[in-house]
Amino acid sequence: MLKTAEDIKILNGKIADASGFVDRLKQEVGHIIVGQAHMLDRLLIGLLSNGHVLLEGVPGLAKTLTIKSLATAIQANFSRIQFTPDLLPADVIGTLIYNQQQNDFVVRKGPIFANFILADEINRAPAKVQSALLEAMQERQVTIGDKTYQLDEPFLVLATQNPLEQEGTYPLPEAQVDRFIMKVIVRYPEMQEEQLILRSNVQSVKAPEIKPVVNIQDVLYARDLVRDIYLDEKVEQYILDIIFATRYPGRYELKRLEPLIAYGASPRGSINLALAGKARAFLNKRGFVMPEDIRSIAHDVLRHRIGLTYEAEAENINVENIIDEIIGKVNVP
Repeated sequence: MLKTAEDIKILNGKIADASGFVDRLKQEVGHIIVGQAHMLDRLLIGLLSNGHVLLEGVPGLAKTLTIKSLATAIQANFSRIQFTPDLLPADVIGTLIYNQQQNDFVVRKGPIFANFILADEINRAPAKVQSALLEAMQERQVTIGDKTYQLDEPFLVLATQNPLEQEGTYPLPEAQVDRFIMKVIVRYPEMQEEQLILRSNVQSVKAPEIKPVVNIQDVLYARDLVRDIYLDEKVEQYILDIIFATRYPGRYELKRLEPLIAYGASPRGSINLALAGKARAFLNKRGFVMPEDIRSIAHDVLRHRIGLTYEAEAENINVENIIDEIIGKVNVP
């Protein structure tokens, strides 16, 4: 829907008021988490755009602590599920148990019934468990016995996977990976950041506790505002050009990439690129999306949506290289 300059000005005012909690949230989580600003930003983008986030990084990078701290600061229910090869769907969604006193089966809800779900090492669980989680992620509901239960809002699945250990893992199928709005690579902290981490963990002083600084209603209101953020037709076209360049690189003078890409991003890629762009605009207190928003989150939204051929692997070309080349070639409005 076309917005006038006055509409955008009014929206900017609303967003300036509604986004005040973002700084408070970052500051509060910053009492515990040193560095990892990129990961925290991406978690907030996932929360505001109502999408799930896949985190990939080696152990010990504060993925679990960041997610738990964020949930505490938002006064949201947090649940952690450690995925293992012997996990069953009932361990995630819940099951029916027989109650002798009532002489009937009653529902025992599983850990999926929370606002923030940490699916730790999601690729260690077999396909049946992954499928059970898939219904919850996509439909925001679970079925136990013959009844369907709606999950509370906000509902955010934050899944982690370790890129190093691949023995005894079950790689997520493309259909499931595509349901994550972003795949975020969690990197090592800088040396100065790690020095602060080292000092805070070896001192005898008790670590500060995270305090609630925002409530769920504020987050849900902000999420509705994100949908109203203005996306100009030129920025829409920019998103479509990036997505179509992953499918038909020859049309964008990228013929060199044709033998390297097995498949490009699905329409879900276009939708998520637009939603994540709007969420980033909100974090920057703007009522409109800029091309810079799209460029900033393109890698996180697209890295798990592009398949590479054996030829690309033989030439030691990774998805990051492909996205870099596409972003560098597609015309910026």
